[in-house]
Parts: sequence; C-alpha cells; structure tokens
Amino acid sequence: MSDQKTSTFLVTHAESTSTVLKDVHDGQVHTLDATDEFAVDDAVEATIEPEPPMEVTYRVVEIDERWPLSIEHSEEPPTAHERAIAADQPTGELTREPRAGIGEIHVLSPPEDATDAAADDVVNDREATLSRAARLGVNRVEIRTEPGVLSVRYLP
Repeated sequence: MSDQKTSTFLVTHAESTSTVLKDVHDGQVHTLDATDEFAVDDAVEATIEPEPPMEVTYRVVEIDERWPLSIEHSEEPPTAHERAIAADQPTGELTREPRAGIGEIHVLSPPEDATDAAADDVVNDREATLSRAARLGVNRVEIRTEPGVLSVRYLP
C-alpha cells in the first residue's frame, strides 16, 4: 500500500480533467485526476494517496476541511499600530505579528515611492501569499497601504 499524506494544500489549478494541489508546508505539488470538488484558491486540509499502479497522480482519501481564500486591496489606510511599527523599523524591513485571535499582520516599510509596487508584488505572488494564508488557517488577505507603509493582514 502506498503512503498517505495528510496536510494543508492550496488548489493552484482546477479543471474537469485534473486538479493541482500544492502542500503549503513543504511546497510539494500533487496532481489529482478528474475532480470537480475544488476551485482555484481553495485551501484544503486533506489526506491524499498515490493512485496505483503508476503512482504519478493522487486521489483524495479524506477531506477534513475546505475553505476559499481571497486577496483584496483595501481602501482603508494602515492602522495607527501598523504605522507605528513601520516608523520604528528601517526602510525595507518586515515585522510579523500575531493578530488577536487568528491570523497574522505583516508590516513592511518600503521606500515611499515604491509602496504601490510592493503591494502589487504581494498581490502578484498570489501562490505564496495564499499558501501563507492557508498555513495560518485564515480566509482572506487584506492589503493596506500609504506611502512608506505596507500592511498585509491575514484575517479569518
């Protein structure tokens, strides 16, 4: 019998013929044969195992939980606390803080004229950003900016 793997996965590709799951802990990619169970950007806590005889594709043994993930750029400015963190750290630095409850807040201090580009980088690196959200067990990522301050909030 093949080895089963239980982990949290990000759905990076989903069609009627195949689905691609990326393990958010070790980065390993697993292809499932035809399944309509998942949508791109879903997070899935599941157990999978290789399909015999070739063991190049996988099948889902059990799904413990599944939830959609999203990234949004908020019109709201960073909070006073986030602005204070950014003011106390050198340009280009990152501070990670747990949120009260579930999630995390990342505060970056980009150069003022590069704040929008830094926010775009977070949005465009969708797979890494959503993988982190899945690892944290949250549903959404909210990005807030003002010149010199970039807040990436991982929220339930």
